[in-house]
Amino acid sequence: MILLEAILTTQFGAALGAGLVAIGAAYGIGKIGSAAMDAMARQPEAIGKIQTPMIIIAALIEGVCLIGVVGCLLGILM
Repeated sequence: MILLEAILTTQFGAALGAGLVAIGAAYGIGKIGSAAMDAMARQPEAIGKIQTPMIIIAALIEGVCLIGVVGCLLGILM
């Protein structure tokens, strides 16, 4: 009984953590996209200077999200 509760608690915590990581990454990438669109609308001639760093930062956030989700899901196994 106690072992089952510990397993369910660990699995719930890992799933909750993975969900929070994904939500945080989605929020961050959304903020980056929003700020980039505002900047591009204000200065259309600087689109190339804005778009490249935006894509790089979004990729870095996605990488951190992947590490966080994998870390949470590995918590189930331990």
